[in-house]
Order: sequence, then C-alpha cells, then structure tokens
Amino acid sequence: MLVTCKECAGEVSSKAISCPHCGFPMNDPPRKYRKSKRRRLPNGFGQITEIKGRNLRKPFRAMVTVGKNEEGRPIVKLLKPEAYFATYNEAYAALMKYNESPFDVGSTMTVEELHERWKSQHYKNITQVGTMERAWKYAEPLYKLRVVDIRARHIRQVVYHGKREIRGEMREIPTFVQFQLKNIWNLMLDYALEYEIVTHNYARDFKWKKPDVATKHHISFTEKEMKTLWKNKNDPMVGAILIQCYMGWRPGELVALRLRDVNPKLGIIVGGNKTKSGRDRIVPIHSAVKEMVLERYAEAQRLGSEYLIRDPLSPSEALTPSKYTARFARVVRELSLNENHRPHDPRKQFVTMAKKYGVDEYAIKRIVGHAINDLTESVYTDRDIDWLKAEIEKIRV
Repeated sequence: MLVTCKECAGEVSSKAISCPHCGFPMNDPPRKYRKSKRRRLPNGFGQITEIKGRNLRKPFRAMVTVGKNEEGRPIVKLLKPEAYFATYNEAYAALMKYNESPFDVGSTMTVEELHERWKSQHYKNITQVGTMERAWKYAEPLYKLRVVDIRARHIRQVVYHGKREIRGEMREIPTFVQFQLKNIWNLMLDYALEYEIVTHNYARDFKWKKPDVATKHHISFTEKEMKTLWKNKNDPMVGAILIQCYMGWRPGELVALRLRDVNPKLGIIVGGNKTKSGRDRIVPIHSAVKEMVLERYAEAQRLGSEYLIRDPLSPSEALTPSKYTARFARVVRELSLNENHRPHDPRKQFVTMAKKYGVDEYAIKRIVGHAINDLTESVYTDRDIDWLKAEIEKIRV
C-alpha cells in the first residue's frame, strides 16, 4: 500500500520508516518497553506482600519490623492503623512514612509491642538476656495496655506485687527480680520518650526500695534439717548447699568459682569477691565435702566448663545468682525445710558450727572474709594453710 509523503508529496510504501525521496520520517520504530520494577524497601523497614488469588480491592499488605527472633530473622506485624493498600506504591509510601517517624502511630502501640522493639536494640549489649526476659514475664498483666495509658501505679503494682506461673504454680516476684523489672521499665520508657511515643516516663516517678526484711534474719539449719540435707546429698543443688555450709561461701562467690581457683593438691580454693577482706581469700576444702568438690571439678573438666558449680538443670552452664536463688527455693520446698531459709543461710550455718566447735575467731574471719580489726593479727601475724585446715576440720558432721 502506498501513501503520500507529507514533505515532498511523493508516493511511499506504508511500511517505509522514512521517505526514499526526501528522507522525511514516515513511521517511528517500535519502542521496547520494560516492565517497571517495584522499588525495594531498605533492610529492616518492613515487608509488602501482594495477596493473590482473591478479588481484593486492596491486595497489598504492609508489615512493619518490630524486632528479630533468636535466629536473627525479622519479627513483623501489620502496619497500623492501615495495613492494606490498592497499589504497591501506596503501601511503599506508607511504610516509608512510618519509618521516617515510626511512632506517629504510637497512640495504638501496646506495652508488648514497645518491649519487642526496645529489646531488639537494647539487648545487643546485654549478656544476661535470659534473666531480663524472665523478669519481664511478671509484667504480663500490662502487655495489652496502650503505652500512652501506662502510669506509675501500673508499674509499681507489677514491680512489687507481680506474679507469674512457674511449673503450674503462681509465684510472687522475688525481691532481686523487682529491681531488674524496675530497671527494664526505666530504660524502656526512656526509649519511648526519646521517640515521642510518650511525653513522660512514669517509671522514674518512684524509686525502687528494697522491702523491709528486718524480721527476716538469716537463720541456721536445725540438726534435723542438716540430716535431711546429708540424706539428699546426691542432689546437685543440695550438694552445693552443703559445700556452702562447710566452707562459708556467699552464694554469689560460690557460683563464681572457676576451676583455676581450685587446688586439689593443696586442698584449698582461692576465691571471694565482695569486700577487700573477702577478695581472693584462701578457704580450705573441708573433708566432709571434699569428695563433692572433686566430683564437680572432674565433671566440669569433662564438660569443658570453667565453672565449678553449674546449673543442675543445664549441667554445661554456670549458675547465675538469680538461678541459684531459684534452685535453693526449690530444695527448701521439696525437702520441707523452714520456708524462711534464704541462700545466705548456709554461710551463717558455717559460722554457727565453727563457733560451736571452737574454731579460732580469726580463722573464722579469714575463711568467711570478714575484716580483722586487730592490728597484731591482721598485719603482724602470718597464718599458714595448715593452720587454717586444722581449724576448719574442728567442725564435725
């Protein structure tokens, strides 16, 4: 088919790209169009998913990243208040706006959601993650409350009177956990204040005060209780308590002992860390618990652990002071001991037995790490290991 060139009026084929007479362009060459690529979201900004197979008016779902799981994978939740959009670009714009100021929609954020976002950043530099997470469980009654509705009275209630279920039994929050939980609230709401989720940190409106324990003095074990402990000495935790009773360690000192602190040949342990007098002191291994100490020493070597005392529930792991407290409470319950016993009581038991059997007063102070005020004894008298061993062996089972 012939057509007329608009430039020179010559006849030209309709398929010609240009006029053969004057070169005037007749047909533009076909253009290749690429399918436009969707813009990718930066790492950590969230996810956009197209829901296919359903006739939806808004098929694009936007999810925001609120943290990471133990495997490092992102934890995502629906974008609020609107999570579904008609086009990918609308969903993309909403996520970008959210991440420019993530908490513009913070009025609907719950305490649980805030904690997930906060811990994903804060726990990077914390070694005792498990301890903090266990403490946070006592705040469960507040999980679903909006952060903007939280007040000091709510926080005070869970800090001082929180409860959680452990092995089918409701337990009240221990004193040492109260301090940990209060610290979590302080830091978490500092974070919320920084990002303008809240306008005030109500956690800092009150200071944590240790409950009055004036009536809860350390108490020694009765003869009947000591017989019960010896009868159950094969229980790993009971064995640890007996080591405390016959060597005078503080709970925190006991769980901190490493294999390098133990000298099986000399029959001593060098440890202690609370005070100047108690730091790196020499404590003879009493013959009554020597076998227990050596068994734990050999087992730690076999497991490749550097700690002498380990968690009975996870033998390859060391005990933390908080875990030691929990395991101690379990022994008290299961053996029907005095319910007022606390982890420091075995240390008092040592001093009580030492005085009962006439152990030298200065030997007691050196073993338990108490200050010696007598100038002659503390400065001008050298005491050898054999003397300490002889004194501690005065204590009979």
